[in-house]
Amino acid sequence: MGDTPAKTMRCLVLGGGGFLGSHVSEALTGSGYRVRIFEKALVDRGNVRDFIHRVEWIEGDFNSRHQLREIMDGTDYVVHCIGTTLPETSNKDPIYDISTNLLPTVHLLEAAKAVGVKKVIFLSSGGTVYGIPQSTPIPESHPTEPICSYGIQKLAIEKYLALYRHLYGLDYAVLRLANPYGARQKPEAVQGAIAVFMSKALRGETIEIWGDGTVVRDYLYVTDIARAVLSALRYEGEYRVFNVGSGVGFSIRDLLARIEKIVGRVVHVHHQPGRRFDIPINVLDISRANRELGWRPQVEFDDGLQMTKVYLSRGV
Repeated sequence: MGDTPAKTMRCLVLGGGGFLGSHVSEALTGSGYRVRIFEKALVDRGNVRDFIHRVEWIEGDFNSRHQLREIMDGTDYVVHCIGTTLPETSNKDPIYDISTNLLPTVHLLEAAKAVGVKKVIFLSSGGTVYGIPQSTPIPESHPTEPICSYGIQKLAIEKYLALYRHLYGLDYAVLRLANPYGARQKPEAVQGAIAVFMSKALRGETIEIWGDGTVVRDYLYVTDIARAVLSALRYEGEYRVFNVGSGVGFSIRDLLARIEKIVGRVVHVHHQPGRRFDIPINVLDISRANRELGWRPQVEFDDGLQMTKVYLSRGV
């Protein structure tokens, strides 16, 4: 990107009204980018209410090749935050997973190539693309053996990004995210343990967990992800794939204990049988992002939990 002022650059954020995308869009507008958000019809604009006057909002269908080509006109950068499935649901219908994620993304790359997009930032999954780890923390060089369709299609998109760079010079960066959490995450969603658990704890409801609570995950506050996107947009080095996480693992039991401390009450837990696609431990090595992007997480875990509590308490 060199010395080009950000205010002259247009960035298209696919899924820019959602949990991740809204924070990315807000960070981009705060840095002076001209932001165009693409969202499916009838999506609540509440996540962007504080800065919607600074963005262009377009509604449509990610599966529409014609519309993808239209919204790409005049775009310098694309941040791809759209995902239609979850690790659990993807295995139930892998054909849907492929047809609504992988295929539209290839159409997106065709459109990006045609209009001369400079760079695509793809939010991938550090929690699923590696599969069962051989060691932790997991570096980007670790073998990729996902055990769910969700991870397979994320990895396939990464490979197509590499192909389009090789064939056509379309630059890109892949951010393999740890488990994101924080403000604007929906507590009623299937994915997002922290938002779900915190919301139930605040309401005094029973929390259901899969397995015995020893599964370990890497959690990252959402504003740190938005900062990583900004760093990846500016990056001009040799690497294209970056782990973006905290580099620290917490078991479900650890998480529940911290939530109990923050809400000031004992949480009630009901154990469900473990799931076949759940990996026992996932903690990311983030040294490459630190070294190459100059990025490291700024929000401490307990501070992030406290901010999540404050956000969710508004609806209790």
